[in-house]
Amino acid sequence: MAGADIDVVIRQTAKQQNKTILAAIKARRDHFAGLAAKAKDAGTKERYKRAAKDVMEQGTAAARRLQMSADNAADSFARSMRMATEAFTAKAATEAAKAAAEKTAVAKASKKAAKGKKAAAPKAVKQKKKS
Repeated sequence: MAGADIDVVIRQTAKQQNKTILAAIKARRDHFAGLAAKAKDAGTKERYKRAAKDVMEQGTAAARRLQMSADNAADSFARSMRMATEAFTAKAATEAAKAAAEKTAVAKASKKAAKGKKAAAPKAVKQKKKS
């Protein structure tokens, strides 16, 4: 998984944890259902059945919240990595444009300096001939 995106790893880990949590919830529900089956009177039986139902409802809600939190964390991580990449690309493009502008400015300045020397050189030669 060295080349895998971290947001994918976050989602996979959450999925595995969710399966484990749901298995534990079902085991607990089955425990209460077993107690309800063994109960002697109707009130106790109903109480255990209600406990089994409540365990399942509360457990699935907790598992859903954990899955949602993991999805949010994975989405947030992916978004921040995408934004960091875009910022890096924009900065690199800006620096490249700035370097190209500086290179062009230096080239123009050196051309002007070279033209100035060429123009000055013929005048000096003309003056020497007149003397």
